[in-house]
Amino acid sequence: MATTYQRGDKDTRPWGTWEVLESEADFCVKRIKVIAGGKLSLQLHHHRSEHWIIVKGTAKVTLGDDIIVKTAGENVYIPVETKHRIQNDGTQDVEFIEVQYGDNLDENDIVRLEDVYGRA
Repeated sequence: MATTYQRGDKDTRPWGTWEVLESEADFCVKRIKVIAGGKLSLQLHHHRSEHWIIVKGTAKVTLGDDIIVKTAGENVYIPVETKHRIQNDGTQDVEFIEVQYGDNLDENDIVRLEDVYGRA
């Protein structure tokens, strides 16, 4: 297993920010903030599963063909190859902790299916 993430890596995206809190060969932990009105791309990953734990706000989550609402203290598990998205329809930021697990953890393992920011 391999990861290209390093603790302290961070990035700003059109929808908000992410920061790597911990990274080892087989897992990566990120803190992700989605600004009010922000929406990640509808995406899937070939090499990793993800577990999201909502810590602030109310998130609208697409998981496969389902759309579910999750609030602080709730979680979502995203298996490998499952399309998913998180969006913030509220007026305050949504924050969640993302735990990635897989054999190739890196930003190149994102297959964008739809994207409101023109990145698909």
